[in-house]
Amino acid sequence: MKKTYILDTNVFLTNAQSVYEFKNNDIIVPLKVLDEIDKHKKRQDGVGLNARSIIRILDDLRTKGNLHKGVRLAKGKGILSVRGYDITDLPVGCDIESADNEILTTALTEMKKNPKRKVILVTRDINMRVKCDSLAIMTEDYAPNKVVNDEKNLFTGFKKHLVDDQIIDQLYAGEDIFLDKEDGFFFPNEFIMLVSSSNEKKTALARFYSYERRIEKIADAKDAIWGLKPRNKEQTFALKLLNDPEVQVITLVGKAGCGKTLLAIASGLDQVLESQLYKKLIVSRPVQPLGKDIGYLPGTMEEKMKPWLMPIQDNIDFLLNGKKDHISHLFDDGTIQIEALTYIRGRSISNAFIIIDEAQNLTTHELKTIITRVGENTKIVLTGDIEQIDSVYLDATSNGLSYAVEKFKNHGIAGHITLVKGERSKVATLASKIL
Repeated sequence: MKKTYILDTNVFLTNAQSVYEFKNNDIIVPLKVLDEIDKHKKRQDGVGLNARSIIRILDDLRTKGNLHKGVRLAKGKGILSVRGYDITDLPVGCDIESADNEILTTALTEMKKNPKRKVILVTRDINMRVKCDSLAIMTEDYAPNKVVNDEKNLFTGFKKHLVDDQIIDQLYAGEDIFLDKEDGFFFPNEFIMLVSSSNEKKTALARFYSYERRIEKIADAKDAIWGLKPRNKEQTFALKLLNDPEVQVITLVGKAGCGKTLLAIASGLDQVLESQLYKKLIVSRPVQPLGKDIGYLPGTMEEKMKPWLMPIQDNIDFLLNGKKDHISHLFDDGTIQIEALTYIRGRSISNAFIIIDEAQNLTTHELKTIITRVGENTKIVLTGDIEQIDSVYLDATSNGLSYAVEKFKNHGIAGHITLVKGERSKVATLASKIL
């Protein structure tokens, strides 16, 4: 049965092409939605891009017919129309000046006009969906970029695997151990805890590369990097990836205090200053909202970015023992660079170790823009906490960081680890558990 979908503003700001994703069902765009889209069209970020794109799409449709009467989107697709109705039809007590309520009015009116047809309001606004339910309006969420249905299903980069007892003995003895597809499916650079089928306390940590290559036994890390030693197995895995020149794209996900950013910076400093695999360390993070003009702050770009990058600065100070003269010299000669993501489009960054912190606040479009800037001999590390997302248009399964984790997991040049244990301090660890 054919349905009518009414799309909220946030749907278009999430994905301008959303009008083409509802098969042969009809689409209604409330007139108020156009007003709200217009407010965002000058933004210099992904939201602004989507606002401008949907305006162009609607303008193109306008030339093919009448938007009030309805225009067919394409062959096999439904009809799109733009409608506006009298908001006074809302129940008593509703704010008639509310933009959300004007959109709700469109849904209620269409339900009265077509009682035999399913009318569904699609919105990313949780409160809007609650309002819909209270008014008996069918409603759905919109999340086109969800890479997994639930954040619990997100790739962690680590799994347990039952094996015969002798396999673990052979691994510790230095023998070549291969896993085949009959043992299960493993991703490149995935870490495995081999567990004896006869004694669950007998285990061994290993790294899987491919079915054609032997697995690598992971020993307890004894060597320190810039004074840092891994405090748990996940940190050990993370350093393995960070220090591997063959792994060019790394994603580290974890709660605050798990050490993801500190480990990334320590590894970056080591490979820039000590082993000199790269010429410079570039650090950045999304400015909220990403791409918003930072010119209102005084000073140079580095000075403007400083408030956003203080966590990065804190980690550098810690690793370099607060030697201000040395730190200043590294910044002055370009060894450590602060990069504004706002201006990264069109660049090609080579011979660099790049760290993008707070990457969970990136959209998939912004993520693609950043990673496609990576040139020759460059490693890029994305760190973030998918439980701390500042953008209203993103969630744990649709943000750029989660997208990168899932899309790169099949490729040998990429690696991922989810860090689960807080190591900042006893106070921070306890607070994360009880507060």
